[in-house]
Amino acid sequence: MRFPARALSVIAALLATAALVRPGPVQAQAEGTEYRVLTPAQPTMSPGKIEVVEFFSYACPHCADFAPILATWRATLAKDVVFRKVPVGFDRPPWINMQRAYYALLASGDLERLDAKLFTAIHQQQLPLFQEQALFDWVAKNGGDAQKFTAAYTSFGINNQTVQADKMAEDFQITGVPTMAVDGRYVALGDTQLELLANTDKLIAKVRAEHAAAAKAAPPAAPPASKKKS
Repeated sequence: MRFPARALSVIAALLATAALVRPGPVQAQAEGTEYRVLTPAQPTMSPGKIEVVEFFSYACPHCADFAPILATWRATLAKDVVFRKVPVGFDRPPWINMQRAYYALLASGDLERLDAKLFTAIHQQQLPLFQEQALFDWVAKNGGDAQKFTAAYTSFGINNQTVQADKMAEDFQITGVPTMAVDGRYVALGDTQLELLANTDKLIAKVRAEHAAAAKAAPPAAPPASKKKS
């Protein structure tokens, strides 16, 4: 997929930033300017891994700008990091429809094919896709499984997922997007998208070090009891 020249220049800057941030020891961070602590901490879906969650919306222009940068960044994540996305609704009907669109694309198997295209259609091509039928027609026109997508979009299961996503956004105290959360305990901050990802990288390193320290401090497992001979 082709990205605009502006996005490509930002991606190049991101790669240069990542090269400076990731190697070496954990870097000190300023709470309140580079990250905030979630109180209370929230459960994750990936025990034993470092979970990173992006809160986003297809209706958000900042998320559209962020998408190609994020895709490049995701490709560099270590194996101990699990990434997932959570669409927000913020009680706005068009955004709620985009929540349903995300989960319906996921259910129909078309997410990888149409994720970036949907951002482009809304924000570059200015297509009016916030109404259900227009969205259904667009999916069919762009090679998606329209029947599966429509069935999923209107299903009770998708409705439950949007409710759960809204509850998660509330629990994580999300007031704007895109927002990056790490390990259910930290939310990255930043004045630019590059700063946001750089601070996310630092949080990943921080959590990795915390996990290692906790494992080192844990008492050794007791050996299995030997069976007595009769």
